[in-house]
Amino acid sequence: MAEQTTLANLGAAMGMAAATPAAVAANAAPVKPKLDAQGRAYATGRRKNATARVWVKRGKGKITVNGKPIEAYFARPVLRMLVQQPGIAVARMTEIDVDCTVVGGGLSGQAGAVRHGIARALCNFEPDLRPELKKGAFLTRDSRMVERKKYGRAKARRRFQFSKR
Repeated sequence: MAEQTTLANLGAAMGMAAATPAAVAANAAPVKPKLDAQGRAYATGRRKNATARVWVKRGKGKITVNGKPIEAYFARPVLRMLVQQPGIAVARMTEIDVDCTVVGGGLSGQAGAVRHGIARALCNFEPDLRPELKKGAFLTRDSRMVERKKYGRAKARRRFQFSKR
């Protein structure tokens, strides 16, 4: 507490006005949506070795992955739920259409990549949604990947069986 008071006094002594959160918010320029000529927002999502290119536009809530409906591409309900989480968190799933192409990795990694891409595209589409998406940790890229195999090892860390004789 004493440090804050000292810093405020130092700022006042230097002739600087104290920056309150309201003043900072008022000075900040409103962030504009990043849309292309067709009114779509684009973002890239990644998870493990999968990369998803995602476009979000106004619509009825249709999600297309590699030209197929989400039900056909992600057969497991858990993966479909994972993909829809960012849209449900900000209550926009029925107002937007999502079109994405995803390559690399397996289905679980691809679902995570699409989820990350949808969250980032929603931020570009409607910048006011960023705090909600950030609070739900949808904008954080999950950096966990499979460790590479090393020479002289059976797997990444597993050694070959030791034989005394």
